[in-house]
Amino acid sequence: MAAEARSGRGPSSNNLLSLSTIPPVLRPVVRAYAFGYASAVGPRLLTLILQRLSRRKRRRLSQGRDDDDTSFRASALRIIRTGFDVQRFPTFCAVLAGGSSVLLGPLRIVLNYIAKGLNRSTRLRLARWLATFISAWLGLRLLHSKDSPAFTATETEKSHAGYQFGRTRVVKYGGKTLDLTLFTVTRALDVIVGELWSQHRARRKAAQRWSKLEQLATDMIDPVVFAISSAFIMWSWFYYPHKLPRNYNKWITSAASVDLRLIEALRRCKFNELRYGEDTGQAPLLGSMCTDFKLPFQCGDPQVTIPFPCELVHMGCGPSCEYHALSRFVRSWKWAMYTYLPLALAFKLRRPNRENLVRAFLSAARSSAFLGTFITLFYYGVCLGRTRVGPHLIGSDKSSRQRIDGGLCVGTGCFLCGWSVLIETASRRKDMALFVAPRALATVVPRKYPVEKQWQESLVFAASSAVVMTCVLENPKRVRGVLGRLLGVVMK
Repeated sequence: MAAEARSGRGPSSNNLLSLSTIPPVLRPVVRAYAFGYASAVGPRLLTLILQRLSRRKRRRLSQGRDDDDTSFRASALRIIRTGFDVQRFPTFCAVLAGGSSVLLGPLRIVLNYIAKGLNRSTRLRLARWLATFISAWLGLRLLHSKDSPAFTATETEKSHAGYQFGRTRVVKYGGKTLDLTLFTVTRALDVIVGELWSQHRARRKAAQRWSKLEQLATDMIDPVVFAISSAFIMWSWFYYPHKLPRNYNKWITSAASVDLRLIEALRRCKFNELRYGEDTGQAPLLGSMCTDFKLPFQCGDPQVTIPFPCELVHMGCGPSCEYHALSRFVRSWKWAMYTYLPLALAFKLRRPNRENLVRAFLSAARSSAFLGTFITLFYYGVCLGRTRVGPHLIGSDKSSRQRIDGGLCVGTGCFLCGWSVLIETASRRKDMALFVAPRALATVVPRKYPVEKQWQESLVFAASSAVVMTCVLENPKRVRGVLGRLLGVVMK
């Protein structure tokens, strides 16, 4: 008691932080539920509060009581209550963590009887893997059990000859947890590949045969993953936006600050709706854009002008591709600073001295330079394909121009933009690569699939979760980034 008095902490606060009043086997369950609830409810409450403040600012000049108080409280309470729904993310987190701790003991006893030929450490590792596999399977099935209107459709029954009977049936689809599954698969692959490469490096260094090429591969793996993932994401954003989450697609469009008529014109080039040298009724699309940017209407007519001038890509910045690229960088850097600088300053509020403020500004400036370079390389890649390099390599005849504007110019921008990650620090590259990789995977798998195949997703998720959680318990440093540190705290 004296020690507690000297430290300024009472027994209750110490117990609250360490969960010492809860049995050790249940502590991961409580921590997981708390983190899951905070991550599920916190962002929604913050969004609601920001919307509320924005509305109050607009109504500041109005008289009388704000009639929106009741609806705000009702919305906040609904968000708080829904977080406790057993079919939602917090319970899923508790089930996943609980299986890794509660089921471990019984599985070890079973394996001691049926797998006596294995050594003790192997049996422990296998028990951990099986415990997480079972809990992950059950947890994902719990999320699947909640109906979602976005993955439910009403279809009219048809006969074998194609005639409609008039009766309808409700059809359910799987895929609502696909982003979570792809995130887990990416982490599991990172753990497996990282461990194999670590063992390879240890053997090579022990034999004094570690080469500069192998060291370069070690340093470049994260930038390469980020660049390839970014290429898939940007290609999908341009041509197949439905493959990206709606909010993510909206954010990219906002950052790109592009005239949607230009995107639509290049999409129509790819899908052969806009054809050079032919009147396919597409002239008004870019013709109106030419009028807005004080160019002749005919410059946007694909029957007359082959190809349409790159000045349209520059959207008012003049004919120079290089000047447009520089202008893009400056505008994008400023736009990004409005996001990154407040966040960087917020992390330094605990010690707001001059040195920390300078570090916050430099960190925000560096991240803004990364985003500005990303956007600049994408646009300049389009210009390289259309004007600077493409015609000299492929040709400048009508069919070559159709090929260039039908995908090659956009593909060049997609290939180049991701290499901007080299501006960031090595630790940031790691987190960014792990962030975009599952989103890139999502562009090559169907967002919806027959519900009968849902067991396949559950199997993949459970196996991947078992790999990650087993590694967290045995070699936590192998699970890289913020997730590794968070799981280390939860499973402690």
